[in-house]
Amino acid sequence: GPDHALIGGIVAVVVFVTLCSIILLGRYLARHKGTYLTNEAKGAEDAPDADTAIINAEGSQVNAEEKKEYFI
Repeated sequence: GPDHALIGGIVAVVVFVTLCSIILLGRYLARHKGTYLTNEAKGAEDAPDADTAIINAEGSQVNAEEKKEYFI
């Protein structure tokens, strides 16, 4: 009699709270998921490997002049 109704009510509340928690957690995680901008070199996206990407990248410092240091 009354024991079955009480147990059924408790189970229903637990299932309802669990489903609501899963939905809210899913919405939170979906909202915080996204793309992020990075400071990667432009022109390096199509390179077959990392070395080629560095050499072919715009603004790379591979061909930059080295600063000379003089010790007295």
